Formats: sequence, structure tokens, C-alpha cells
Amino acid sequence: MVTKRRKFKEIDFQKWSTIKSSDYGRQLREKQKARYTYGVMEKQFRRYYNIAARAKGSTGEILLQLLERRLDNIVYRLGLAVSRHHARQLINHRKININGKILNISSYIVEKNDVIQPKKIEDYQIYEAETPKWLSLDKKTKTGKVINLPSREEMPLDINEQLIVEYYSR
Repeated sequence: MVTKRRKFKEIDFQKWSTIKSSDYGRQLREKQKARYTYGVMEKQFRRYYNIAARAKGSTGEILLQLLERRLDNIVYRLGLAVSRHHARQLINHRKININGKILNISSYIVEKNDVIQPKKIEDYQIYEAETPKWLSLDKKTKTGKVINLPSREEMPLDINEQLIVEYYSR
């Protein structure tokens, strides 16, 4: 018995790739992109949104600012870690000091004028990373400092925070 294979036309494949997603689908995809980028679980992300919604100013911008100010993200941005996951591991293993105190909470929100440095300076190398303007890094002592809070221009541009706000405000 010989079975015939169906011959697909080029149009059949194009049809599936050009289907538009709904507003909800775009909003969900944007929220998930932000969650996965910063390595945050849903409950924690929702908590950040609630804090941003209560604060004065643009909810989306404050949400991204809170995510950028997480300790694991700062360690990654300073170049002390290869990735945010690596930064989280360094923090959990108590290898990073904040203002001279050992801290093992990756979700700690760093404030203005906080100083971040490794516990043992000689054990670390600076990875190739472009330090944002709102952070300063002394490569000799491997010490970073938060100069001021990040503005929207200094945050990643590939995240559309307006879609995230629309997702949570439905």
C-alpha cells in the first residue's frame, strides 16, 4: 500500500506566519519578555507592578526602574558577573557587599549612593560590559556606586512598558 504525501503550497506556511496576535497576546508577550529578562517570578513581578502603580509618576517607567535597581541586575550591569543568573548566584553565596555589609538577597532594591563591591577583590574579574551612566565603576578596586536613579533613556529600549501596564490594568 502506497500512501501519498500531501504537497503543501508555499501559501499554507505563509498563512500561519502572518496571523496577527490579539492585544492581549502582545501585552502578555511583552510582560513575559520583561519577566524573563530580569529573571523574576510572576508573583514578584506583580508586586513590583503594584508598588509602581501606587507611586507618583509613570507606572511603566517606575516598574522598569524597580527592575533595573535590583541588586542582581546592578551586579550584572557593573560587569562583576557574566549574566543576571551568575550575579544572583554570587549574591546568594554571600560574595557581594553593599555599603560594607554582606547581603544575600538578590531582589534587594539598591538606593542612590549605595556602594557595591565584591567580598574579596582579588577573586573577581571585570567582564566586558558597558556600565550605564547612572552607575560608576572603579575598575582598580572593583567597586561600583549608584550615582542616581535610572531614567527611561538609560534603560533597555526593547521593552514596551506601556503594554505591561495595559496588561495589568485590564
